[in-house]
Amino acid sequence: MADPPERCHLAVVGAGILGLSVAGELARRHPGAKVCVLEREAAPALHQSGRNSGVIHAGVYYAPGSLKARLCVEGARAMYEFCAAHGVRHERCGKLILATTAREVGRLDELERRAAANGVEGLRRLDAAAVREVEPHAAGVAGLHSANTGVVDFAEVTRALVGELEAAGGAVAAGCGVRRVAAAGRVIRLEHARGTLEAGAAVFCAGAWADRLAVAAGAPPDPRIVPFRGAYLRLAPERRALVRALIYPVPDPRLPFLGVHLTRDVHGEVLIGPTALVAAGRDGRPRASGRWRDLAATLAWPGTWRMAGAQWRAGLTELGHAASRPALMRAAARLVPELGLGDAVAAFAGVRAQAVGYDGRLIDDFVFSATPRALHVRNAPSPGATAALAIARHVADQADRAFA
Repeated sequence: MADPPERCHLAVVGAGILGLSVAGELARRHPGAKVCVLEREAAPALHQSGRNSGVIHAGVYYAPGSLKARLCVEGARAMYEFCAAHGVRHERCGKLILATTAREVGRLDELERRAAANGVEGLRRLDAAAVREVEPHAAGVAGLHSANTGVVDFAEVTRALVGELEAAGGAVAAGCGVRRVAAAGRVIRLEHARGTLEAGAAVFCAGAWADRLAVAAGAPPDPRIVPFRGAYLRLAPERRALVRALIYPVPDPRLPFLGVHLTRDVHGEVLIGPTALVAAGRDGRPRASGRWRDLAATLAWPGTWRMAGAQWRAGLTELGHAASRPALMRAAARLVPELGLGDAVAAFAGVRAQAVGYDGRLIDDFVFSATPRALHVRNAPSPGATAALAIARHVADQADRAFA
């Protein structure tokens, strides 16, 4: 990590996988420019980028024509290429999306239609017998198998991105949480925990703090980030053989979450989860300073209450998963019936930065906005990590037009 400079040409706020992808893309496009990344924590990838299931999504779920659909497909291709070029461990292991009842088959049909429209390759429809061939311990009436879905440790990807940026002459400065933003003329001033940085332009990839920094820079408050805590269990080593690769349920089409699933990661462990419950704090630490301020901000947002009113049934289910390990294991056992309560232990938890509109909508696409001398990534939840390199190109295109 570097000391923060007083001036640079291009600043990026946030050293997660997305911020570092954007910084690397800007450095490649502007080789003579000084690019600096400001990170609030002591190291990169301590939040969403380092606390997730590590899945490289193929683009099956997303509405055709949406940014998520296009950038996920492009981003998955770019992510595999990046990992191969930089020696980052990854595996194109495939994913089974499982319909466990006849009622879910119609949703499976819709997913197949979306995947075809999005240009997803390697998708295959399965009957019950074919499901067992792919995942012998899974139980379902039908399934979709996505051969192009894979796994990677996104924290390892982030470390490779840091190395690439530093080799290009860029810098990452830790402990530099941004407190104030002010633009004047052709300069933007970022006041942070270790001083002040003046830049010609800035891109904010601030995750759970995206809305606050956007508003500080002059953007409207809608949408607001509402943090969701996602906790995972880990299968005991002697039970890992129950899952070959990735097993997902057919998701609830009303929600931007994919439901409780089982994922074998690049380290050979099998994760169960995540839960999805509104969190008190944005940084995932139970006793972090600012936790109650975060909770007050969430409760003060009218969209939070409108979301709760519209999604109370799903909320009760998620509350049960978060409060009760037996409930979470029962959800997993719908996919793999041999699973029992004693087969898993607590793993880790992370916070998903989910944008919620004033009207209570859970925003289901990537969202970007602009303020003087700055661009903001306002919403980039899953598949944000998968799509990071494609999102970076999209943002850099916008930057080239805005700051020319």
